[in-house]
Amino acid sequence: MKAVQLLEHSTSTDVLTYEDYQDPSPGPEEVLVDIKAAALNHLDIWTRRGLPMLDLEMPHIPGSDGAGIVTDVGDDVTRFDVGDHVAVSPGVSCGKCEFCRDGDPTLCDSYQILGEHRPGVHAESVVLPETNLVPVPDHVDWEVAGSSALVFQTAWRMLLTRGELDPGESALVLGASGGVGHAAVQIADHAGAEVFATASSEEKLEHAADCGADHLINYEEDDFASEIHERTDGRGVDMVVDHIGAETYKDSLKSLVKGGRVVTCGATTGGNPGAGLNRIFWNQLSVIGSTMGTPGEVDDVLELVWDGTFEPRIRDTLPMSEIQRAHEMIENRDGFGKVVVVPDSEYE
Repeated sequence: MKAVQLLEHSTSTDVLTYEDYQDPSPGPEEVLVDIKAAALNHLDIWTRRGLPMLDLEMPHIPGSDGAGIVTDVGDDVTRFDVGDHVAVSPGVSCGKCEFCRDGDPTLCDSYQILGEHRPGVHAESVVLPETNLVPVPDHVDWEVAGSSALVFQTAWRMLLTRGELDPGESALVLGASGGVGHAAVQIADHAGAEVFATASSEEKLEHAADCGADHLINYEEDDFASEIHERTDGRGVDMVVDHIGAETYKDSLKSLVKGGRVVTCGATTGGNPGAGLNRIFWNQLSVIGSTMGTPGEVDDVLELVWDGTFEPRIRDTLPMSEIQRAHEMIENRDGFGKVVVVPDSEYE
């Protein structure tokens, strides 16, 4: 088979190839899936560049999001049969630690993500534990199925489980044109919140409005904290969804109503912004971390993707052989929504 392969860590996309790789075969509790579509996330960029404590065997197959058809199953697999349509949920837990036993594998002592800590799904075929697969109705397009799981489960857990967003509250979503951002806008709108969204261009803001944003802020032209202060008559918003990090953290705190909360799932611009403790204790703010989603949360949010309530926006679909270009589109923030790659044998 052919697979995308990362040869070494680098800021250059030249270390990505699409070449022959050993055909996989499933173990007793594993499933072999022919990939029909797979999406990129910013996580793929960080994995390519290299992360602290990330020690990968090279070449490494990246990719955390994908979907396809089951072509073989191990002897102990009970949930899937050959011919089933499935999507990949990339969180891998041990199932044995205190957090897994307590029902929250996202807190697992040895939690890993496919494509980051272990081989991913940017390949013609992949072998995965059956616990990492979600059934997909036959009517769902492959591009939708292959680009939904990571960002929608992340946004769902951030806003509803960890952030406890209630109807009638207000939420500011930073970077609304990205994967998690555009999912968060849709989920906040569905939850009955008043949604503020930031993006870097009027075109991206129009897409955010189409996803359900009520108020739009071009952060290239306006300071979003000042805009929030003005548009809420000095009150602030109840929640800020911030996956940007050091560049926005200070203004995220400034944008909150007293007693409000920032929910974060990442730090694209850096993870050490300064705590802002004076503002946190005086205004009694909460800073809440969130990572991925539990199997139940994944099932809940993907049901709403499959029925069309939520929709991953696709900016482009490319053959896997153009993986370098796909990475560059993500890095350069070209367009709105997800970039999808398809095995060359499936690309039309």
